[in-house]
Amino acid sequence: MGYRVGPGAGASASGRGLVRRRRRRWVRITAFAVTGVLVAAGGVGWAVYAKLSGNITPDEAAAAELARYDRERPTSLVKDARNILLIGSDSREGTGNARYGRDSGTERSDTTILLHLSAGRDSATAVSIPRDLMVNLPACRRPDGSRSAPRFAMFNQAFQLGGSACTIRTVEKLTDVRVDHHVVVDFHGFKAMVDAVDGVEVCLRQPIDDRAAKLRLPAGRVTLNGEQALGYVRARKTLGDGSDTERMERQQRFLGALVNKVRSNDVLLNPAKLYPVLDAATSSLTTDPELASLRGLYALVRGLRDIPMEQVQFLTVPRESYAYDANRDQLVEPAAKRLFERLRTDTPVVVKDNGPREGPYGDSHPGPIHEPAVTVSPPPTFRGNTAAEDTCG
Repeated sequence: MGYRVGPGAGASASGRGLVRRRRRRWVRITAFAVTGVLVAAGGVGWAVYAKLSGNITPDEAAAAELARYDRERPTSLVKDARNILLIGSDSREGTGNARYGRDSGTERSDTTILLHLSAGRDSATAVSIPRDLMVNLPACRRPDGSRSAPRFAMFNQAFQLGGSACTIRTVEKLTDVRVDHHVVVDFHGFKAMVDAVDGVEVCLRQPIDDRAAKLRLPAGRVTLNGEQALGYVRARKTLGDGSDTERMERQQRFLGALVNKVRSNDVLLNPAKLYPVLDAATSSLTTDPELASLRGLYALVRGLRDIPMEQVQFLTVPRESYAYDANRDQLVEPAAKRLFERLRTDTPVVVKDNGPREGPYGDSHPGPIHEPAVTVSPPPTFRGNTAAEDTCG
């Protein structure tokens, strides 16, 4: 999956002035690298730009459906803070996706992450929403134009019923957080992104032999290619305790490693590598119309380069087994409400890896870290990890 300072003179050759000049130089170098990609493509910069932008499919149907219900959607409370819903689709329709199973004519959200970008772009918080979470689904427009009735069902049925618009409305009703943008990526786009950065390193505490995922890997540090990475983040029953919660934590740690790889100078400052990354990052993407171009994506992510890796955080919404079916999930309250409130008000979220675990990443079946009943300072801590963490540490 792909994710795409102002002027000011320093007072001296050291301290903040030096940092500002270094940042400006970094921006100039990156801009030069992008320009180099276009020139290297044969002097047809506009054609390359058009090609990359053309990779992205604007989700016009979702935009129209969301506009229909705009009055009932949550209001954004903090100017410049942004909430982006990232949806990993299990569609088999894309190039090479048929090998992952028969296309039944429907698709569900295999992975859903609510990404919150702070107004000052000094932190990014990615919250995974379990696909088996029991939620209230609104009435949604089906692909054939008919409308479904409201129902209480698993979260991932929202995408099956009404695509991204239904998923967004479900998330907004669940969290009371306004979704500003959304991005849908399929299997092929995810694999292409991993391959474009020459693979992503993970740490396995035990070997993996998963026939269903077509995955066979040794223990230790392993660099996964796109095909292996897809099997790794989707595998469930043969890794660890087989829970979907553990699978989400594995996905989060992988995404942290991917963010580190993409932000490394070897990728961003190497024109020969940058173009394939841009091509892969835009391929197989469906986004809201505002993001459906390189210009739109850049306007959103241009401030992300300065976020410290320890402030790129991943966590799963506080959850527990559903009271009436142990194979389903329900929110843990009041922890979930406190998390959603912090996202809604752009208040910092604190995450912590809560001790040794079992499995490939040492992950046992987790739950939220429960804060005291009375809210005190410091703020509540949620179980999660950051992109700065070494998965082998």
